[in-house]
Amino acid sequence: MKKMDNTATGSWTLHNNPISSTAKNSCHPNLKMFLAALSFAYFAKALSGSYMKSTITQLERRFDIPSYLIGIIDGSFEIGNLLVIAFVSYFGAKLHRPKIIAIGCVLMSFGTFLIAMPHFIIGRYKIETSVRWSVNSTNNLSPCPASSPESTSAGDRPSILLSRGCERESSVSMWIYVFLGNVLRGIGETPVQPLGISYIDDYAQTENAALYIGCVQTISIIGPVFGYLLGSLCAKIYVDIGYVDMETVTITPGDARWVGAWWLGYLIAGTITLMSAVPFWFLPKSLPMPLDKHDTSCTPEQTRFIKDSPTMEHKFRPEEPANLHQMAKEFVPTLKSLLGNPVYITFLCVTIIQFNSLIGMVTYKPKYIEQHYGQSASKANFLMGMINIPAVALGMFSGGVVMKKYKLGIMGAAKFTFGTSLLGFFLSLFFFAMGCENSKVAGITVSYTGVEDLSYQEESLISECNSGCLCSRRDWDPVCGENGITYVSPCLAGCTSSTGSGRNTVFDNCNCVALADNQQGNLTATLGQCPRRDSCDKIFPYFLALSVLSSFIISLGGTPGFMLLVRCIKPELKSLALGIYSLATRTLAGIPAPIYFGAIIDTTCLKWGNNMCGGRGACRIYNTSVYRIVYLGLTLGLRTVSFFLCFPGFALLKRHIKREEKNALTNGSAELESLRKEENSSIHCEPFIPASDCNPDRETRL
Repeated sequence: MKKMDNTATGSWTLHNNPISSTAKNSCHPNLKMFLAALSFAYFAKALSGSYMKSTITQLERRFDIPSYLIGIIDGSFEIGNLLVIAFVSYFGAKLHRPKIIAIGCVLMSFGTFLIAMPHFIIGRYKIETSVRWSVNSTNNLSPCPASSPESTSAGDRPSILLSRGCERESSVSMWIYVFLGNVLRGIGETPVQPLGISYIDDYAQTENAALYIGCVQTISIIGPVFGYLLGSLCAKIYVDIGYVDMETVTITPGDARWVGAWWLGYLIAGTITLMSAVPFWFLPKSLPMPLDKHDTSCTPEQTRFIKDSPTMEHKFRPEEPANLHQMAKEFVPTLKSLLGNPVYITFLCVTIIQFNSLIGMVTYKPKYIEQHYGQSASKANFLMGMINIPAVALGMFSGGVVMKKYKLGIMGAAKFTFGTSLLGFFLSLFFFAMGCENSKVAGITVSYTGVEDLSYQEESLISECNSGCLCSRRDWDPVCGENGITYVSPCLAGCTSSTGSGRNTVFDNCNCVALADNQQGNLTATLGQCPRRDSCDKIFPYFLALSVLSSFIISLGGTPGFMLLVRCIKPELKSLALGIYSLATRTLAGIPAPIYFGAIIDTTCLKWGNNMCGGRGACRIYNTSVYRIVYLGLTLGLRTVSFFLCFPGFALLKRHIKREEKNALTNGSAELESLRKEENSSIHCEPFIPASDCNPDRETRL
């Protein structure tokens, strides 16, 4: 046996001297290239993903759909992942990982281009307005059509001609293309994370793996910065720019009917994603193994460096099964082994609940800023990109640095992640105190005499001051009266004449404005909603500051939490574990969270717009007080539930560590020392790997 060990040692030295020399270097050149390529791929996918979220309100208005339907479109990305992620994670780990990632990037780019396609096949955007139909010979608008026996409330229902036109255009709902494009994006994104992270963790030195992964994830968060900035830029540009005379467009980017050039950003994002696929075609399937992993790792990729050693045959699996049939045969036992890890399952449950909270909050945060604080879509996206996202990036990078500097073990990483999440939760409670009052809209939130707390009904839009006009109660064409109250349309404001043109139109002789102000004479109204009160503007900077601080603190635990996932499983299950992790979070959080968050937000809508067929379109104004309660309450409520699961998780983690230490005692003091070193410095064998998976003979020889 002694001779056999010496033979194995000699074989090790013969075949691995060059590799050992390479492993002493900080990073192999091809690993550096892979890190750069993976970072760019992360950037590209994050850019297109964040741009999708930045266009939520634009898509709602362009396709006249409610928030829950936008949630379905947003969740379709996760549906694409769901279709293939388990198989890509398992089979992809045994094939050429860089090329699989390259194919995924190409599919992502095609899906992004498909999302933009409806703009080029749908008609021009028609702004919902109540005054476009009544223009006299002098081009002065007549906002108050007089009632007569022959009149019909044409504004309250679409004409026959309009109905026929809408039937032709809606025979294929254009938002279906956005849905399918996002599904294709999800399919393409599938291999990037599990195969990319496992590739780094296999071929980087153990002590550097956390820092490399932290760097990749940090660079990936730069993607959302540019994604939201791109969304901000495109939201300022009118959707049909180049095809319409902008002088005839009477709405501004702050209007609830404004639609920006949403399609332009998808063309840019798709091009960048296509470029990210190029480097992966030139990378090798495998790299030289770092010296510190020769004696502890058990991944199939590493076995090629241990040759002509009969003592190793029972310790390692072959590099690859002979064929796909054999790979498929091993899948179920491998999956059972993974799901039998109670620490992994508990971590998965906590993460799923946390992700429900996170995804729902992030998806509708720009919309929350728009609706609650009266900001334009462009400004909301700009603030998300320039203030909030960099705080998250800094937090994730700092978390990786803290883990490396203090050499946090498994238990230390778990405690750090829990502590930062809990502190961020308590800070987020202050958001409830940073609310704004509802906008004053006559007939919706206040009466025509200015009394607040009105219970809205469609009949309340008609008052004595506008009863002399044949006004539609379905339209949303807001004007701001001199008294600071918004009116749903010039007609419902009781205005009888107008001056000026385009955005400079001023409506005169507005009876309802005079009624609320208890004044006589010519009171006017201008296009658009009235601005928010000064008190709301003063609160907004505090909201931004708290948002940045809480995002930074919560994201501090991102990298340690991710490393906890990687280190609590056997090395050969790493790719599959990451794949199941992504599968579960996307299926149980990524898909449902935007849908039920959107459905709950829809319940706070006070005034719905109309689509071109006369049906319910996108929401025009929300009850901001209720919106704040349901949006923040649901976000923080889900986090609260996740914290209760953390306590049994800590108990299971501690029990596993003790159990592995007992197993190590039966296998010799050398393995015990290695296991304790992992607990203290997160180096070498994972604490949850059964003792038979690590060879103490190799430990002592090296």
